[in-house]
Amino acid sequence: MRVLLVKISSMGDVIHNLPVVNDILRAHPAARIDWIVEEAYAGLLGLHPGLGQVIPIALRRWRKAPLSATTRAEASALWRRLRASEYDLVIDSQGNVKSALVARAVRGEHVGYARESAREPMAALFYDRRFANGPYFSQPATRRYRALAGWALGYTPEGAPGYGLAPRPLRPDWLPGDAPFVIALTATARDEKLWPEARWHELLARQVAADRCVGLAWGNAAERERATRIAAGIDGAVVAPRALGLVEWAGVLAGASCVVGVDTGLSFLAAAVGAPVVAIYVATSPTHVGIVADTPHRCLGDEGRPPAVDEVLGAVQELARA
Repeated sequence: MRVLLVKISSMGDVIHNLPVVNDILRAHPAARIDWIVEEAYAGLLGLHPGLGQVIPIALRRWRKAPLSATTRAEASALWRRLRASEYDLVIDSQGNVKSALVARAVRGEHVGYARESAREPMAALFYDRRFANGPYFSQPATRRYRALAGWALGYTPEGAPGYGLAPRPLRPDWLPGDAPFVIALTATARDEKLWPEARWHELLARQVAADRCVGLAWGNAAERERATRIAAGIDGAVVAPRALGLVEWAGVLAGASCVVGVDTGLSFLAAAVGAPVVAIYVATSPTHVGIVADTPHRCLGDEGRPPAVDEVLGAVQELARA
């Protein structure tokens, strides 16, 4: 059996979809599973031993220069590759028109959400079989994706999700000493999901006072400036000196005593590699995008109800590894 998974982006959603691979292989051990994903996440999926081909697509980059010779050549090459492929089943768990159109380039039976369950109802027009599973945001993403694949392939997902990522734990050489370290994920793509800088500063200062050093992640210049402001004046709080790739971050997160982060892809990656995680929710709800894992984690706050510093600190003290 050949199965193609279509989950293109974003990073958090890609990670939420990883347990589908383990579920399929448990039910159909001989299955060959490939995956179409945004090029930025292809290396991360390459860490999963259960995947065959990871097929990168560059929709985000192509949108910046849709008429360039490079875009036209790359898009045409990918189109030819997809048109030449055939699968027993193509599962689009993204549920929008963009992903459904990409999936349709491949020959095979196409499965996705029914109109009332898809992120974009029009996407349902492109599927051969449609799964009705309540409104799109009625349950955590991981459970929703697992349910879709199980329905498509005739099994019932059971047990805690397995993400299949086991990178070698790393301690960054830019962190001082050898004390246990906490990674702080203070940035996210949407400003409304940010936790106030003053609360981050207080939290990190109290972590350092508890003999832990703290590393702050960033992905662009604005995020680096924010992390630098938060860490200012705290000995033992260190902003990463360079932007790390996702594969490297997977190792660093796996080696952390605890990870504290807002609703962002790296928080979900931390849970996927087995790190204790305290997730902070400000403008989104853990009911919809909460961490689902059998590793230690706490989801604090909710839409419009950000957690207090003491609440986050208590969760870190409870979960942190020595």
